[in-house]
Amino acid sequence: MTSANSPIDTFTEWCGKLTAWATLAMMLCTCSVVVARYLFGSGSIALQETVLYLHAFAFMLGTAFTLKRGGHVRVDIFYRHFSPRRRALVDALGTVFFLLPTCGLIFWLSVDYVSNSWAMSEHSAESAGLPWVYLLKSLLLVMPTLLLLQGIAEFLKSFTLLRSPANTSFTAAK
Repeated sequence: MTSANSPIDTFTEWCGKLTAWATLAMMLCTCSVVVARYLFGSGSIALQETVLYLHAFAFMLGTAFTLKRGGHVRVDIFYRHFSPRRRALVDALGTVFFLLPTCGLIFWLSVDYVSNSWAMSEHSAESAGLPWVYLLKSLLLVMPTLLLLQGIAEFLKSFTLLRSPANTSFTAAK
């Protein structure tokens, strides 16, 4: 099995597709809120909160997919001129020293917050709101977990490239 077809990559691609559908649903819900408010003079707290939930879902679930597709912000002014091996080295070091510790810290700092929300089955402060705030807050644990898994997959790809015998120079590509 090649690293491009790893189970983590496959799962991350699936999450990316799910994120795309959640974004479409969010857009449709947003349009419904606007139409209900401005054409019919009514509104729905639950529908407004659904937009919020879908936005959080798309953002939190989409981070690993964005990493896999190379969409996270980096200083491309230098990176884009690097050879594939130097890029792999930068990616591997960035994963080990920045991505993995950050994911661990986010997870660790979120555990009590999410646990407390689950313990009281937290629901919306609005009487007509959604009763699943604890599920929404659980995304604070899902996001770093998915990002950590994809970070490991990306590190393994970089490590494989660095260990390959072909093209061993670390010079910048011309």
